[in-house]
Amino acid sequence: MFQIIGIVLLFALVFGSFIMTGGNIAVILGALPSEMMTIGGAGIASVLIANSLGVLKGLGGGMGKVFKGPTWKSSDYRDLLSLLFLLTKTMKSKGVIALESHIETPKESSIFSRYPKIMKDHFAIDFICDTLRMMTMNLEDPHQVEDAMEKQLEKHHHEALAPPHALTTLADGLPALGIVAAVLGVIKTMGAITEPPAVLGEMIGSALVGTFLGVFLAYGLVGPMATRMAAVIDEDASFYKIIQCVLVAHLHGNAAQISVEIGRGTVPTPNQPSFLELEEALNTIPAEGAA
Repeated sequence: MFQIIGIVLLFALVFGSFIMTGGNIAVILGALPSEMMTIGGAGIASVLIANSLGVLKGLGGGMGKVFKGPTWKSSDYRDLLSLLFLLTKTMKSKGVIALESHIETPKESSIFSRYPKIMKDHFAIDFICDTLRMMTMNLEDPHQVEDAMEKQLEKHHHEALAPPHALTTLADGLPALGIVAAVLGVIKTMGAITEPPAVLGEMIGSALVGTFLGVFLAYGLVGPMATRMAAVIDEDASFYKIIQCVLVAHLHGNAAQISVEIGRGTVPTPNQPSFLELEEALNTIPAEGAA
């Protein structure tokens, strides 16, 4: 919502101030199609040249994150802590044998199926199941498990940040592409040097629109979108960090409720449930849920 408001204000204030001070908006509108073709076309081409298909697909999905915000809401963090509570409680009270059926086929698990939104995140489910599988294979050194999980998180986060990095690179290049468009306009103007001053003035004004658009798009639109996309991805990454905290705490021998309380402390503050809210969520889980 704030992003849409920001974009509306950006265009209204920049072009509104231009018109209020006597600027001729017709010059910009007249030059806009050709200048945008040069700048936008070259920008898109540079993105295609510099990035893989996976990054390009990520850019498409990432633009949705700019406007929708983080994937995980307050209720999702409570659900994650509840899910981890059930898994660690089952492992502690009934042993690894009781847990194997859940982590081998999570889609058929009575525990995982309680949380459909989390089930849709393949990385979260694989991250939980792979870690618990390591524990069932007697890899019980908390430091080894934590190190293995940290490497997985780093790899996933690095790959997730590739689209905003690509968008940042585009933003960095747009001012230069605007200069390219302006130079082409100047070349066109010099080819018509015999025209009267009024005509030359309009042609030079059209050429300068290229420089304006390059800087305007870079610092007013594309750059802020890249920053927003990266911030959303960083916030979503904390969801997976909670998994690491809870499972490592479990390996240190803590009770299930203590482990999830440690995980609760790492939830981003705006979405962090209180101690009582989490306790209430855990108490509402049916007794057979831990079976």
